[in-house]
Amino acid sequence: MSTRITLHNDKKSIYDICIESSFDNLPRELGQLDISRRRLCIVSDSAVAGLYLNELEALLTSCAREVISFVFPAGEESKTLDTVRELYEHLILHQFDRKDLLIALGGGVTGDLAGFAAATYLRGIEFVQVPTTLLAQVDSSIGGKTGVDFSSYKNMVGAFHNPSLVYINLSVLSTLSERQYLSGLGEIVKYGLINDPSYYDWISCHIEEIRRRDPGTCEEMISGSCHIKQGIVEEDWKEQGERALLNFGHTLGHAIEKEMKFALLHGECVAIGSMAAAWLSCRRNLISEEDVHALRALFDSLGVPRSLKADEIDPKAVLNAVKHDKKMDAGSIRFILLGRIGQAYIETSVTEKELEDALSAVLD
Repeated sequence: MSTRITLHNDKKSIYDICIESSFDNLPRELGQLDISRRRLCIVSDSAVAGLYLNELEALLTSCAREVISFVFPAGEESKTLDTVRELYEHLILHQFDRKDLLIALGGGVTGDLAGFAAATYLRGIEFVQVPTTLLAQVDSSIGGKTGVDFSSYKNMVGAFHNPSLVYINLSVLSTLSERQYLSGLGEIVKYGLINDPSYYDWISCHIEEIRRRDPGTCEEMISGSCHIKQGIVEEDWKEQGERALLNFGHTLGHAIEKEMKFALLHGECVAIGSMAAAWLSCRRNLISEEDVHALRALFDSLGVPRSLKADEIDPKAVLNAVKHDKKMDAGSIRFILLGRIGQAYIETSVTEKELEDALSAVLD
């Protein structure tokens, strides 16, 4: 079980995504980065470190000049400049220089935080993504977007900084909680909605295998999402145009995530935001009511939340959060709608009233 996807920019290879069944081949892949003469710092949160840090240290100690680790408290609340500052100090005290390397071992919080630190420490050092959540494997580890939250505003401070390698170990999916695993499916369904109707249909036909985390199905599902994101990223490395399509479900999703104080997982908020965006697409006569019902049924079959209780959230606060989102475009809301299933587009004419109605559509 092994898949390799190479991302290119102007026909030049930038980095590989390696999908494997264990960590066993990580030393070989890192060997391509000449780690024998380099210091490595494994950055991880307290939850993931307890599961995999010792294994990675044992694998890499004999391959690298030195291996150290930096562990921070698990949770979105650690994704701040304060944690980055502590990581900077840790690297300085261990005399890390521009030739050394960070390894982000964990979910999206770890990957974003370590990537941002790598982008800014000594004006930029290399880093490797080793994502351990389904959501990170199909989304945040790919594409070079890094960042931290600022005063509860998600990913408001960040940089584009590509990893040198993304190493996906499918076996880690077995240790995810049911909720964490299902959260990743929110992003996976999004890929089919915005880019590939056949992939969307494939998900619908493999619900049972996906729910029980069948290894072969997971490899096909993850590689499918990675291929879709690869194609979009290669066309728009710095999100100047079409890459914004990846934000389908995120405009309201991020605002809900913020106003819920991160009580909901990111993929759960994306699923809810996707339902709202699909509803609005139908309201504008772009997709059918049957399409919206089918999406709702798909999320229900997968076990992914797709609505909120009306008393859980303040709609006005959510709409205000949208106005402060980094996806605003010259004062206009840059919203992603579906022209049809499998084809999304950027729309800047969405009104505040439409957003309010779309949000109401996902409140029970």
